[in-house]
Amino acid sequence: MTSTFDFATPIDRRHPSDGDWPSQKWHRFDADVLPLWVADMDFRSPPAVIEALRARVDHGVYGYGLVPSSLRETLCEWSAEHYGWSIEPDWQLWLPGVVPALHMASLALTEPGDGVLTVTPIYPPFLQVARRTGREPQQAAMRPPETPDGDWRLDLEALEAAITPRTRLLLWCHPHNPTGRVWSAAELEGLAALVERHDLLVVSDELHCDLLLDDGARHRPLAAMFPALAERTLTLWAPSKTFNLAGLTTACAVIPDAGLRRRFAEQAKGLQPDGNVLGLVAAEAAYRHGEPWRQALLETLRGHRRRLAERVASWPGVRMAAPQSTYLAWLDLREAPALQDADSPQQALLERAGVALSDGADFGWPGFARLNFGTTAEQLEAALERMDTLLKS
Repeated sequence: MTSTFDFATPIDRRHPSDGDWPSQKWHRFDADVLPLWVADMDFRSPPAVIEALRARVDHGVYGYGLVPSSLRETLCEWSAEHYGWSIEPDWQLWLPGVVPALHMASLALTEPGDGVLTVTPIYPPFLQVARRTGREPQQAAMRPPETPDGDWRLDLEALEAAITPRTRLLLWCHPHNPTGRVWSAAELEGLAALVERHDLLVVSDELHCDLLLDDGARHRPLAAMFPALAERTLTLWAPSKTFNLAGLTTACAVIPDAGLRRRFAEQAKGLQPDGNVLGLVAAEAAYRHGEPWRQALLETLRGHRRRLAERVASWPGVRMAAPQSTYLAWLDLREAPALQDADSPQQALLERAGVALSDGADFGWPGFARLNFGTTAEQLEAALERMDTLLKS
């Protein structure tokens, strides 16, 4: 497939030509470090999004806004077309982000001392929700790959064993960050039965659902696969990862049950701002006009995944289950000979190779690291060459 979009030209995010706009990804570390850590791509957002933002900026008034009905209808259309799930406009609560939504759900749907359960390794904010909201953190570990070409698996027995009489809320990630797993139907069926058996509420973070990498793969929301779960599930979506719009702080909670929706909305009052008018414009443009760009992005990411898998296979002691979704790879560095003297593989890669990855300890699994390959081929190759020098030594 020949793309009309440019995913190859590096963009200077450390010293932009139009002024100093600091980037978390590029300014956290010294100038000689190549950052492959936070889930932020180095690609320009879709042209349709940029054009829509320009038009809104030219309006010149940025006062308090409302979520337009056109955005709600656009998300309904996107869900029906891409996920086979018919949702209603009034199920949508637009929010400043998925991480705030995780915390709001804990405050709205549980009581102090209740258990908040999640599966590790997991995106770090999941591990902080319970503590920050005065709830009891509960965790169950996934099953690591049993063979070099195996996948991470959901351990339903471990999940069941972690549940107590106070467990009330499951924070779920679908598809999974950081392993990139697209859960199998059998795993999800087992999860659905467990949720109903223990009368749990579910927050399903589906932030990476539009980045399934295998040809022909199609996302199915948890609440759509199991209609009986819809009345107890909050589904979180956002254009932020797919279309590289994270800085515009716009996400959506899809909540079919009116009671849960009311409780969540009431809790959010006064604790989060109203909608970002530019973020709402960008979201509608992305969902309405961004599909050709998304398809070109997926083709680019598939190529990067292949390149990364070939490289990992050449690094002694390093293992990776090829991600089925996202632009994030989960590396097992525990047996890498070049890192055996290091307390933290991630820190060693930073200090000795000048490559910044996300530390697996923050995801609940020390000895691992998450690598973001959502960058240009040139920048990815430069980082992999640095890692070659260290890991093959």
